[in-house]
Amino acid sequence: MAIALAVQALPLSYVVHFLAIAGAVLVLVWNLYFRGGLAWESTNKSLIFNLHPVLMLIGLIIIGGEAIISYKALPLRKEVKKVIHLVLHAIALILGIIGVYAAFKYHNESSIANLYSLHSWLGIGVISLYGIQWVYGFIVFFYPGGTAEIRRESLPWHVLFGIFVYILAIATATLGFLEKLTFLENSGLAKYGSEAFLVNFTAIVTVLWCCYPRLQVLRDRNCTKK
Repeated sequence: MAIALAVQALPLSYVVHFLAIAGAVLVLVWNLYFRGGLAWESTNKSLIFNLHPVLMLIGLIIIGGEAIISYKALPLRKEVKKVIHLVLHAIALILGIIGVYAAFKYHNESSIANLYSLHSWLGIGVISLYGIQWVYGFIVFFYPGGTAEIRRESLPWHVLFGIFVYILAIATATLGFLEKLTFLENSGLAKYGSEAFLVNFTAIVTVLWCCYPRLQVLRDRNCTKK
């Protein structure tokens, strides 16, 4: 059963990889073309904020999703897949932290209050839980590593908690797209204009990209051992 699922995972992952590329392209087009670009320092503070959706989607969501898929789909030795899984999640976490910081930087330099919305509250929770999950996985499954019994007992909870955090990240990203688009429309952006459609399609692609691999992992997690 485990072998059959592993064989199926690789070709089916091509579909979600296409969605990942589409999501990355859409969020870059939105922020580079419609929103004016990206900047860490600028008199136009909106360019600083633009880093936030780009880094959160490409970093935390897409690369974080690739970390999950890689452990299920790559036809490599378990030890190699474990390292890839760990490194990709580390990259996702680092980019996510920078993305969160960019939002705070934008707010502080624009004299806008921080942490006033549900999106921001959930975002802090997601990045904190993501960090806890990574540290726990590193200590138990990589270095110094728990005993065989601890790893065996921890694995189902590690998978379940990881899926929970990831689904929470999806929900938070979706709220973020909705919140930003609402602000833009209240500021005069056409509700049926090309930018509004692009943002909504980006959110839809994000949900589609995230749902299939998450459901696949939930289906066969009992067939996978670290």
